[in-house]
Amino acid sequence: MKTFKTLFIGLFLIVSASTFAQTADEIISNYFENTGGLEKWQNLKGIKMSAKINQGGMEIPLEIIQLTGGKQMTVITFQGKEIKQGVFDGTTLWSTNFMTQKAEKSDQESTDNLKLDANDFPDSFLGYKEKGYTVELVGKETIDGAETFKVKLVKEPITIDGKKEDNVTYYFFDTENYVPIAIQSEIKSGPMKGQTSEIKLSDYQEVDGFYFPFTMIQGLKGQAGQPLTLDKIELNPTIDNALFLFPEETSSSKN
Repeated sequence: MKTFKTLFIGLFLIVSASTFAQTADEIISNYFENTGGLEKWQNLKGIKMSAKINQGGMEIPLEIIQLTGGKQMTVITFQGKEIKQGVFDGTTLWSTNFMTQKAEKSDQESTDNLKLDANDFPDSFLGYKEKGYTVELVGKETIDGAETFKVKLVKEPITIDGKKEDNVTYYFFDTENYVPIAIQSEIKSGPMKGQTSEIKLSDYQEVDGFYFPFTMIQGLKGQAGQPLTLDKIELNPTIDNALFLFPEETSSSKN
């Protein structure tokens, strides 16, 4: 009897785990289907977003560009100047120093960690199995009054101060529309180390057959965040590769 009971429990756990994993896959499948369709997502090559961020009551315009191969940049317009932040050309990661207004390369560790995400455009969940990522449905959780599926995404480990660290992000998908309304992850370094970073997503709007959130609030879990409001999204924009290059390299023929 004890053997039968143990066997039954073992079979139950196996079936439950399989169902749970399948449900996570179904959530992701519904997400892509409800926001444009898997084929459209697979054919997306670039996104250019025009936005405003509220800083101390002042609206600061910025432009965010993300392309296949991991190329990305954020251009902030402040006091008549364009300041580039988080620029990555596929090899080099750099930003403009706000004080000196000079371009500075990021350290090798930060660059190597960003390179791990080079194949994540336009979405980390797209082809996640082929990338070696895993997903798990943790359960349900209420976010700002909305019931959500809490999905755990585990990617390749990142390196922090020379040590490998787990790379885990939690996505909260609305149970009605299957779109993420919050993203949470542990901060691994800096003064906020150990706390939970949270991005809240809302105001989904249609753009050329896709649905994107036009409002994002980023901050620490449980605290007021920094609102970012999108004005416009352009898909598959034509972007000069030279714009991503570190300034000293702009005279080269690199593409």
